[in-house]
Amino acid sequence: MVSICGLMPVAALDPAIAAGCSLPPQGEGRVAAVIDARSFRLEDGREFRLAGIEPADQAKGAAALAAMVTGRQVSLHGEDDTPDRYGRQSALAFLTGADNPVQSELLRQGAALVSTDVAQRDCAAILTAAEAEARQAKRGAWADPTAIKNAESSGDILSGIGRFGVVEGKVLSVRQAGATTYLNFGRNWTRDFAATISRRIMPTIEAAGLSPKSLENRRIRIRGVIEGRGGPRIEVLRVGQIEVLGGN
Repeated sequence: MVSICGLMPVAALDPAIAAGCSLPPQGEGRVAAVIDARSFRLEDGREFRLAGIEPADQAKGAAALAAMVTGRQVSLHGEDDTPDRYGRQSALAFLTGADNPVQSELLRQGAALVSTDVAQRDCAAILTAAEAEARQAKRGAWADPTAIKNAESSGDILSGIGRFGVVEGKVLSVRQAGATTYLNFGRNWTRDFAATISRRIMPTIEAAGLSPKSLENRRIRIRGVIEGRGGPRIEVLRVGQIEVLGGN
């Protein structure tokens, strides 16, 4: 399997990777309450959202997060301290004395999926390795055989519109229409699943050594929010959304 931007097969994590996961500090505090499956409030009133993950199930994810962090001291580290529209800062959260973030344990339990919004390579490697471990062990969400959608099953993918999903299949063709490049997984371009790459993100994709045309006839795993534009679509906004799999 080819790793793209930190996506990698499960293996014993190199201690150097954990040591290399270093992001600017955003403060610390004791967790007073869990808001949802990836957000919590500190005793001082600040609210944080866990970067790098998407909940696999809101109720189960919130319960797992609450069991892990409620009443515990955490340190927060992030690439950007700008709050989102809800006033929450996005960060990796570390329990006191822990080498790996809270996110990695949620991923290891199968309570979350990697969202690829953490750009720092070593931090991203920790998260993707934890998810791969859960996926291979079929823990949590990965116990469901439909957790990874088949790119040939457009109807099944469309049932997840508006939600984060993971789709796997063979790219049958790569086409450009205007400012958009399409990775087509079916013959009917208006009905079958496709991934889209806008012209503005293409330099980032190519700088990572990933030419869209090279993906033709390759099996890939792609993750992101599922949209419905005739057929189901996932827009590629980051290189880490694409994982090239072994074999054709």
